[in-house]
Amino acid sequence: MKLRDLLGNETRLDPSADAVDVKGLAVDSRVVKPGDLFFALAGTKTDGARFIQAAIAAGALAVAGEHAPSGDLPVPFIELSNPRRALALAAARFFPLQPATIAAVTGTSGKTSVAAFTRQIWRGLGHSSASIGTIGLVSDKRTVYGSLTTPDPIALHRQIDEITRDGVTHLAFEASSHGLDQYRLDGVRVSAGGFTNLSRDHMDYHPDVAHYLAAKLRLFRDLVPPDGAAVISADHDCSDEVIAAAKARGLRLITVGTKGDGAGEGIRLIDASIEGFAQTLQIEHLGRRRAIRLPLVGAFQTENALVAAGLAIGTGSDPEAVFDTLGALEGAKGRLELVGERNGAPIFIDYAHKPDALAKALQALRPYAKRRLVVVFGAGGDRDIGKRPLMGAIAAEHADRVIVTDDNPRSEDPQAIRAAILATAKGAQEIGDRAEAIRAAIDALEEGDALVVAGKGHEIGQIIGDKILHFSDHEAVADALAKRTA
Repeated sequence: MKLRDLLGNETRLDPSADAVDVKGLAVDSRVVKPGDLFFALAGTKTDGARFIQAAIAAGALAVAGEHAPSGDLPVPFIELSNPRRALALAAARFFPLQPATIAAVTGTSGKTSVAAFTRQIWRGLGHSSASIGTIGLVSDKRTVYGSLTTPDPIALHRQIDEITRDGVTHLAFEASSHGLDQYRLDGVRVSAGGFTNLSRDHMDYHPDVAHYLAAKLRLFRDLVPPDGAAVISADHDCSDEVIAAAKARGLRLITVGTKGDGAGEGIRLIDASIEGFAQTLQIEHLGRRRAIRLPLVGAFQTENALVAAGLAIGTGSDPEAVFDTLGALEGAKGRLELVGERNGAPIFIDYAHKPDALAKALQALRPYAKRRLVVVFGAGGDRDIGKRPLMGAIAAEHADRVIVTDDNPRSEDPQAIRAAILATAKGAQEIGDRAEAIRAAIDALEEGDALVVAGKGHEIGQIIGDKILHFSDHEAVADALAKRTA
C-alpha cells in the first residue's frame, strides 16, 4: 500500500515519499519486518524514538513519529501531530474490511458482559456476530483468548478485517478508557455506543475521575457518527453528563434502567424479582410493558442486559425480537459464574477487581446466602493502590467471612498488598497462596452458605514478578471440590 494512501491527505509528506510501498505496520521494533512502516510512539515507560535505528536495521522503510530525531536517517521520517491517532487510522486503511454493524461499549464495569450479550442477541436474530474485549475474540467461527480490553490498533484492525472475511456482519467490542484516551479505536466505523457506569478505577493512569470520564466520553463525542445511537444506563451519578455529550453530538438517544425513557425509545426497568438463579423483569419500551425472564444473577447483570438490548435496537434490530432473545442469554466466562457447589452451597467466580464491582457482586449474592456469604479476593500490584483499603472495607461490610489472598502481585511485595486490604477488613483471614485460600473457603462451606472467588474471573495466569504462572480460579475450585469428593 502506498504511503500516501496509508496516511491520508491530512498528513504532509515529502513528494519523494508518496509512492513508498508499505508492506506492514509496527510499533515494536522487535517485530519489524522488511517493508514495514514503524511508528515511534512515546509511552509512559519508554519512548519509541529510542528504537528507530533498530527498526531501520530490521527493514523498516519509513518511520513516523511526533518529532524527528537528530541527524539524518536513511529512510523517510513522517512528522505527525498525533502519532497514535495516525497509527489507528493507518491500521484501518491497511486492514480495510469491517462488519456493517459495529457497537462499542464503555464504562467501568460490565463491558465484557454487554459485548457478549449483544453478540448473543444478534446471533439469536440470525446474524453472524462477534465480540472483542477482555476475554479476547469470540465469534461463530473462532475463539481467540486475549488479555487486553482494547488491543493495539494494528491487532484490533487485523482482527476486525479477519472476522469480516469470515462473514461476520455484526461486531460488539469493549472500549476501555486507555483505548479511547490513546486513540486505539479511531478508524473503527462504530454504529452505536453504549455506557454502563463509572466508578473508581485506573487511578494509576488517570490523574483524576474527571480525566477518566472524559476519556470515556470520547466514544460519544468523537467516534459514534452523528447519525449513530447512544445507549446509556441512566441510573448513575454521571449519567447526565454522558447523556449531554450524546445530545451535543446529535445522537439517537436510548436510555435504559429505572430512569430509562420507557415512554419513548428507552427501556425502563419497572421491577425485578429473583427467581432461583434467574430474574423476572418488568420493562417498558415505546409505552408498552412486557415481562422478561432473565437467566442471570444480580441487578448489575440486568443493567448489562438492557444496555445490550439497547445496542441491538439502536443498530436496527426489531425491539420485540430483541426482547425475545434475552431469555436465552448466557453469562460471560468469569462474570458471576456459577461453577459448583459443596454441601448445597453455591460457588461463584467473578472478575470483580475494583471497589464498586466487588460491592455489586456481594450484594447480588446476598439473597443466596441464608447462612454466610464468603468471599476470597486480593488486589493487583503495580496498580491503583488507593482501592485496596476500599475493597477491604467493602468485603468486611458485605460478607460474613473474608479471606484475603494474592491476585497478580506483579513487582510488588504480596504481603504489603494484603496488609493494605487487611487494614480495613476487620476479622478477615489472610492466606497468601490463592489455591490454598480457595481450598480453605470451600472446605468450610456448609448448607446455606454462598462463596464468591473474586478478582481474576476468566484469567488463566498469575503475574508474580516478571513471570506469568499458570493459574485459573476455575481449575482451583474444581481441584478443591475433587479432593473433597475423593
